[in-house]
Amino acid sequence: MRHLAILTGMTLVLGAATAAPATAAPAGGGAPPDSGFQKVTLNDFPGEPISLAVLPDNRVLHTARTGEVRVHDPRTGLNVLAADLPVYEHDEEGLQGIAIDPDFARNSWVYLYYSPPLDTPVDDPATPDVNEGDAPAEGTAADWAPFKGSLRLSRFKLAGNTLRLDTEQRIIDVPVDRGICCHVGGQIGFDRKGNLYLSTGDDTNPFESDGYAPIDERAGRHPAFDAQRTSANTNDLRGKLLRVRVEPGGGYTVPPGNLFRPGTAKTRPEIYAMGLRNPFRFDVDPKTDRVYMADYSPDAGAADPGRGPAGQGRWMVIDRPANYGWPYCATPDLPYVDYDFATGTSGAPFDCARPVNDSPHNTGLTRLPPVAEPEVAYPYGLSADFPELGEGGIGPMAGPAYDYAPQSRSRVKWPRYYEGKPLFYEWTRDYVKAFTLDRRGGVSRIEPVLPSFVFDNPMDMEFGPDGALYVLEYGDGFFAENPDAQLARIDFVRGNRTPVPKVSASPLAGQAPLTVTFSSAGTSDPDGDRLRYAWDFDADGTVDSTEPNPTYTYPRNGAYRPTLKVTDSTGRSASAELPFVVGPIAPVVTFVAPVAGQPFEFGQQVAYEVSVLDDEPIDCSRVTVTYILGHDEHGHPITTATGCSGTITTTSPGHGEGDNLFAVFVAEYTDAPSDPGTPAQTGTAEVVLDPTPEAVG
Repeated sequence: MRHLAILTGMTLVLGAATAAPATAAPAGGGAPPDSGFQKVTLNDFPGEPISLAVLPDNRVLHTARTGEVRVHDPRTGLNVLAADLPVYEHDEEGLQGIAIDPDFARNSWVYLYYSPPLDTPVDDPATPDVNEGDAPAEGTAADWAPFKGSLRLSRFKLAGNTLRLDTEQRIIDVPVDRGICCHVGGQIGFDRKGNLYLSTGDDTNPFESDGYAPIDERAGRHPAFDAQRTSANTNDLRGKLLRVRVEPGGGYTVPPGNLFRPGTAKTRPEIYAMGLRNPFRFDVDPKTDRVYMADYSPDAGAADPGRGPAGQGRWMVIDRPANYGWPYCATPDLPYVDYDFATGTSGAPFDCARPVNDSPHNTGLTRLPPVAEPEVAYPYGLSADFPELGEGGIGPMAGPAYDYAPQSRSRVKWPRYYEGKPLFYEWTRDYVKAFTLDRRGGVSRIEPVLPSFVFDNPMDMEFGPDGALYVLEYGDGFFAENPDAQLARIDFVRGNRTPVPKVSASPLAGQAPLTVTFSSAGTSDPDGDRLRYAWDFDADGTVDSTEPNPTYTYPRNGAYRPTLKVTDSTGRSASAELPFVVGPIAPVVTFVAPVAGQPFEFGQQVAYEVSVLDDEPIDCSRVTVTYILGHDEHGHPITTATGCSGTITTTSPGHGEGDNLFAVFVAEYTDAPSDPGTPAQTGTAEVVLDPTPEAVG
């Protein structure tokens, strides 16, 4: 079943916790039962969620790809916008990773990996038949030069719940090719010595390689179709795990022990591991400094003797510098085939023991280190070696290893049973597993973690200082704040459980002064405790009412996030909020064209026309239409056009029949209110087109 819903309206009734039955003791020393845990929602409105970081006082920073940094404050129950960072958003770019300094309690540094806007070309709505924001697939170096950009790792000071953008210290820029998809995400982590790790994607277009290795070397072809220029390039920072030490005033030095010694010709000394495709999530073991890394798979559903293996998700334990082979090998025993895109002919399989990068786009060494073996590799179907991973899409995510603190008096910390077991979560299969490792780091056991709990496209997770597991869920849908997106905390229950708040209100529209009646109907406590209510109608940190069902009049138009915090007799609390706008209504956006069900083939131009209804004058330059290539449970935003009408050239993907491909078009309009007290509001619409059968054969 396809899940494509994008949030377009107001949620009227919200809950903030999921209670399980009473705790049962583990039998025979095994994992505690699911009934011993509780999932508590912290933020139902996290934007398009990407990454999180838990602070020493259990506040939680979490990012949206569009540039927002939010902080959940458990003291007040509020979710505060800590910063809105300007970012470049074409295809998958934007705000990516977030982390805090190992010495955060003293220095307050927060690290962000993001796409600075720069002067990259964008679409001009005056030319509806041309998208100036797309880099040309064919051309010359001069044609592509305006699209040279970078992702930037910087750090900023957190003051209270405000991330001060004026304190930025730049650390490292990773060059990228803009205006063309894909794989630019980055995770940030630290080891016990204070070394910073940064994962980087291969920044390569995968859609015209039939799901196999993108190694297109044709003259006049955009280099972004060749991953040999990045992942397999010893002189490039993309498709890598970088390891550096941050300097006190910004910038960095390179610690000893990376893959290449400083000064080695045609290499970058920052590289710790290479040959990675889309290493979206990793975690550093807090006791061993091992890096648990997951790497996303290519899309081929079946092996082809003329091209190479089927897609393989990979999970590896990186405790020494290594080359993991992309785009030449999935594992040391699964090489891709040297394919000539100009003639359509296949050569010999690549030599994984002695890989050679002779691409004209390579600026690094020709002879590469041998390909290292991942600890886990699994296909779309059932794995003979790791059947516990099931089957379905491939979206591997490497989670944290639990560091049990026996001295901690936390009432929510996870049990000792999970000590030292790295978590593995699957974005497309919606589960979490625990890996037990042998002395060499190999996986000796895989077991489910809370299989009865919902993990809806888990995007990021880490254990907090309280020993609870914090989880950021993307929800079902593409590149939006999806209805199921949330930040949550999963507690191991000791004694009482956290109450479950519900909040609703009426009316949720109108001009100021607007009197709103709030209700806590449905709020409950799993233990039957008496509850205390604290309403903050304007999210200023001050309690405005302690009644269960109060009334409040908003004197001015504006955006508000009324929040209800409920607390039981043991001091356990949870909150729920109901964001809405007092003043003009949000614009209503609809597609005139395309329409669902119309004939469609990949590679064709699709004409679009968008209708907007609003109580403010319509400005077509504020309309954007994004084309997303959908594949199974995930998608890739390919291009964004501007204007009420125009055309979009869809990607001609090299996939085979049965790969479940579809096209998603998302229209968005943000108005420009004439009332300075009224915030801008956004409306969206979506159309999904399935290709005709002959188009995918």
